[in-house]
Parts: sequence; structure tokens; C-alpha cells
Amino acid sequence: MAIPLSPADERRRAGLRRMRLLATGLLLLAAVIFLLTLESDGALGFVNAAAEAAMVGAMADWFAVTALFRHPLGIPIPHTALVLRRKSELGRSLQEFIVDRFLTEQIARDRLAAFGPMTRVGRWLGVPENQARLTREVIGGGRSLLLRIPDEQVHAFAADVVLPRLAKEPVSELAGDLLEAVVRDRAHSGLVDLAASEIHGWLVDNPDVFKAIVGERAPWWTPTWVDDRVIDWTYNQAVRWIADIRADPHHPTRNALDAMLMRLADDLQNSPDVQNRAEALKERLLSHPQVPDSIVSLWQAGRKSLLAMADDPQSQLYVRGQEWAGEFGERLLADEALRGRLESLLGDALAWLVRNYGTDIASAISYTIDGWDGADASRRIELHVGRDLQFIRINGTIVGALVGLAIHTVVVLIS
Repeated sequence: MAIPLSPADERRRAGLRRMRLLATGLLLLAAVIFLLTLESDGALGFVNAAAEAAMVGAMADWFAVTALFRHPLGIPIPHTALVLRRKSELGRSLQEFIVDRFLTEQIARDRLAAFGPMTRVGRWLGVPENQARLTREVIGGGRSLLLRIPDEQVHAFAADVVLPRLAKEPVSELAGDLLEAVVRDRAHSGLVDLAASEIHGWLVDNPDVFKAIVGERAPWWTPTWVDDRVIDWTYNQAVRWIADIRADPHHPTRNALDAMLMRLADDLQNSPDVQNRAEALKERLLSHPQVPDSIVSLWQAGRKSLLAMADDPQSQLYVRGQEWAGEFGERLLADEALRGRLESLLGDALAWLVRNYGTDIASAISYTIDGWDGADASRRIELHVGRDLQFIRINGTIVGALVGLAIHTVVVLIS
């Protein structure tokens, strides 16, 4: 697989070329000085010795650097072109190095703690533009997800997964326990208030309808004026009774309803007969062919409403989303305990990911390198590290000259 060069690679190539010219230029300069001072004595002898050693050092380091990526002068000398020949082995070695030295649980946790992600998130959410951006992204993603879920899949999921599972799962005891908790905490009082208010409002607004319904059930043999008196009395009593229920939180009717619900809750938890009847009713209800269609209808209605709000930037979905984002950001900055819990959970998740999939993640290195063409891989790696390796050639030239000068000095002193 050939590797295309990016603009950054082109810049690296230009830098590598400059450093090569500099290192080669020093080698040529040493060669010229060596030739000009050949067989010279005195001070020029020291210069000649330094130039000779500089050439040796430069050539040795040129060979070492070049042998990493290609055969020097195209000659297939053993143990040269190491990257080209051992590309896959280098990839696996790099993978093992990454796994052993970087993808460890402790390093992942330490780096995450040093990064302080929750503090950064809190600061980021403190900017109104970021709150709006996050809201748009979340709503946009949710909108795309809603559009990608066809009604057929919702129907199939409800009919094949949800409803059969609910039909097999005993719910009587759970329902009884839930009903007992609702009644004990009076969580149903609001629903009773709503029902009483609606019934009272309907009675006040529709006296003629009420009287007509009751009048149809009056005996045929009673006089009309008697029926009218009885129906009027019944209507007034019904309105007054519902009004009393609505106004009095401790009305006897409310207490009777609570007692009945508590008995039902107890029977659902402890009476086998009631439990069997409840389970049978549940199974009949869930097995009805119309239930999946009803679930799809509810899904369609909910999706239509959500899509309408998602398409309106001024809807409460956007307004509340931005408010929630801002409030969450403020809490992250103000509540150190919350930040600690979230970062601990994030650290646990990251550690689990590294522990279970670190090797698989790092395997992308060897997999990618295995797919590279050897020559292209060698050139690419040289582009990244070759410029710095040219300093080895430069240092070899300079150090060689100094060593040659020192050796010649020792020889002169001894002789």
C-alpha cells in the first residue's frame, strides 16, 4: 500500500534535504582539506590528521544512518536496509512497546487525573456559545437517530422482544409493591385531584347531558314532574359530592379509595388467586394483536412531536437543553465531590478499556505497518526521524576531527 505524502511530509522532506546537504558538505570540506594538506608537516599536519579522522567519522556515521533505511550505494550489504527488511518485526516491536509502556491502567488513570476532564468540561460549558453548540449537536444526533428507526423495526421489536418478555415475567408482586408505595406516599393524590376537577367541570358545563342520561333510565310509569325533581336533586348531589372530594384531602371517599388500593396491593403481593388473575389479564392484554400497533402509534406520535421541536430552534427542547448544559457546567465547577465521582467512573471505564482492549488497539500499529509497501514505509519513517539522524553524521564529522587531532598530538609528543 503506497503512502501518500501530506503537506507536513513535504515540509519534512525539505528539512531532511537541507540537513543532508549540510552533513555531506562537511564531509566534502574535510576531504578537500585532507587533500590540500596531504603530506604536510607542522601545523598543517595537525589539520591533515583532523581532516582524515573527520572523513572517517563522517563516512562511518553516514553508513550507519543510511543502513537503517536502504542499502548504502545500492550494495546489498548484510544487516543494511533494516526498516525495509524488518518492517513487520519493527511494527510488532513498536506495538509491544506501546502496550507495555503506555497502554497500562495506572498510566491511563494518572494521565486522566492530570488532565482534569470534568473541570475542563465545566469551564467549556460555562460559555453560552458552547452550551448552544452542545444542544444543537445532541438534538441533531437524536433527530438523525429518530429518522433512522423505521416503524417496521419498532413493531417487530415490540412484538418479538418486548411483549413476549413482559408476558413471561411475573409482574403481580412488583405491581403490588409499587402500588403500595404510591398509596403510602400519597403520590396518587394529584391524579385524584385531577380526576375530581375534570368530573366537576364536566358536570357544571353539561347539566342537560347528565339529566338526559339519567332520565333515560327513569321508570316509564312515573310522572314527568317527579322525574324532573329526582333528576335535579341527583344532579345537585353529584356536583356537591365531587366538589367536596376535590376540596377535602381527607374526604371519606378518598379514604375508601386508598383502603381499596391498599387491599389490592396486598392481594397482588400475597394472594395466589389474585396474582393468577392479574397474570392472566396481563397475558391476554399483551397477546392481543392490536397491542404492537398501538405501541407503534404511540411511537409515531412521540417521534412527530420530538421532530417538530427539533426543527424549531426556539422550542423548549433547545431552551431547556441550553439551560441544563449551563447548570451542569456550574455544578461541575462548584461540586468537587461530583467531579470526583465522574472522573472516577471515567477512570474506571478507561482502565477497563485499556485492560481488555489495549492490545487490540495497539495492534492497529502492526496491522497498518504490515500493509505498507516496504520502500514507502522506509521513506515515511525517514521523513519523520531522518532530519535528526543527520546530526549523527555532523557530530561524527566533528568528533572524528577532534579525535584525529588528539591522536596526532599524542603521536607527535611521543615521537
